[in-house]
Amino acid sequence: MALTDTAARNAKPREKEYKLADSGGLYLLVTPAGGKLWRLKFRIDGREKKLSIGSYPEISLAEARKRRDEAREQMAAGKDPSREKQLAKHRAQVAAANTFAEIGQEYLGKRKREGLSGSTSGKADYYLSRLTPALGRLPVGEITASDVLAVLRVFEKQGKHETANRLLQLASRIFRYAVATARLTSDPTRDLRGAITTPKVKHYAAITDAEGTGKLLRAIDGYEGGGMTRLALQLAPHVFVRPGELRQAEWNEIDLEKALWIIPAEKMKMRKPHHVPLSRQAVALLREAAGLTGAKGYVFPSVRTNARPMSENTINAGLRRLGYSKDEMTAHGFRSMASTLLNESGKFSPDAIERALAHSDSDSVRAAYHRGAHWQERVEMAQWWSDYLDQLRKGAEVIRFPQSAQIPISVHD
Repeated sequence: MALTDTAARNAKPREKEYKLADSGGLYLLVTPAGGKLWRLKFRIDGREKKLSIGSYPEISLAEARKRRDEAREQMAAGKDPSREKQLAKHRAQVAAANTFAEIGQEYLGKRKREGLSGSTSGKADYYLSRLTPALGRLPVGEITASDVLAVLRVFEKQGKHETANRLLQLASRIFRYAVATARLTSDPTRDLRGAITTPKVKHYAAITDAEGTGKLLRAIDGYEGGGMTRLALQLAPHVFVRPGELRQAEWNEIDLEKALWIIPAEKMKMRKPHHVPLSRQAVALLREAAGLTGAKGYVFPSVRTNARPMSENTINAGLRRLGYSKDEMTAHGFRSMASTLLNESGKFSPDAIERALAHSDSDSVRAAYHRGAHWQERVEMAQWWSDYLDQLRKGAEVIRFPQSAQIPISVHD
């Protein structure tokens, strides 16, 4: 006769444990201590086995029967219910360990070992810290698109559209890494494209006319702040590398005798080493810097310690001190300045200028060819450019380039 809930509830402990049978192999085991445990007896491959279902009354009679029927369905499919229970427990433990925060840290650790630059690494750590309060403790397999969207909406409502998009990009990379390492079946953010506001494209403020450039160079020469900041401001227009590449420059990358600076791949945005030919003026500025630093460690060290480069805000702060607002000139603006004026001169090929700016070429064969083919032109261009800057600094008569030589320029990062 089938067990009733009343019988299960009223069962009292005895000196020895005993069973109250239900049906289909299900029974309630009553222990001398008063425990009431659901068990399922079954046979598989001719062997009798038992499956623990849970305790009563936490698991009701109806629920115990439901789990018995599920186990019988597994047996019908040729599966061992006890083995399936162990596997489910293991999967749950693995899922609990594979939290978003842990996989995120693992992913960023991999990127850092692959050569992620210090500045990019710092930004990635920051963005991950914005995602972890809401998502960090969740198993990655349980996170839905709506969970991620809720985080993004917080920043979107604050008008931080760029941050929201950066967070979405990082979250997607982490999920795709989880897919690649067999801990997730698909990226839940794949359907969020277009769900949040796209930030307006921001162009770095820059002075790109000859007269304005000359005025800026004279202002820099009169800079009354720190000596290393002045030298960084003076060198920036000559080499027009990215601000992070300039401030993280190290003496072991620079050969003043060969007038060559080789920026290693891990410091470059495109993860490829970049060769920078140095003009006589650039070499002279670097020699002056070497007199202050001893030509060891960072070319432009932090004011607090030689173990770190100068702050990423130092050059921009110097420009503000000179009276240039963020809408007039930025540290990145020296790249736009060089790109615009070099292209307008008509003296050098656009490919050579692009190589000097370290912009990537989507065609790897073409890019490899360009590295060698334009080197001599880049060496000549570096010296012409520094000489031209000297002309503008001195306030000499500005040569107007032919209108036909002017090319519309769009400088990106």
